[in-house]
Amino acid sequence: MSLTYSTDYHPVMLLPAAYEVLDLTDADRYPPKPSSLFTIGRYNEKRPGVYSHAIFGGTRNHHIGIDLGAPAGTPIFAFSPGKIFAIADHLEPGNYGPTLITEHKLGGKLVFALYGHLSRSSLQDKKVGQTIEAGELIAFLGTESENGGWPPHLHFQLSYRAPTGGDMPGVVSEEELPEALALYPDPRLVLGPIY
Repeated sequence: MSLTYSTDYHPVMLLPAAYEVLDLTDADRYPPKPSSLFTIGRYNEKRPGVYSHAIFGGTRNHHIGIDLGAPAGTPIFAFSPGKIFAIADHLEPGNYGPTLITEHKLGGKLVFALYGHLSRSSLQDKKVGQTIEAGELIAFLGTESENGGWPPHLHFQLSYRAPTGGDMPGVVSEEELPEALALYPDPRLVLGPIY
């Protein structure tokens, strides 16, 4: 797949010069033992053995967002002007925990962005319809105890379809993958060439 990276967008997380791109395709090496505090989990990566929580139904293991691993409390920024589309707190084990979904116009096309695994305090004082600016501090990463039981990281995902219930499927089954890749484009379109 050929990507056109843009440098027109603000980073959603300020990554250091050195970070580790994880390989989560080997169930025998999960959970990983990263050598860096900052990590990247790849888009469209098949991750067997990672998604064992009940919400995944045992068949969903293709990751269709990008994970940006960092310490809890790391600031998260809006990549582009837009507005808050949805606010949710998905409490089930393995889910996103505190989540914001923003709405943007990119190249004349409506695009939605999910920011998952945030701190609970990030949802305070947020309102649906609230405008945001590119580079605006919109959230902080949550701790493992508040973000579904995952090590602190941002699940960042784009969608061409308006999501419902403040949610997007972050992982899909093999059968769902072709449609998911069409609906949920590679986040590097706005994150740039991070790997």
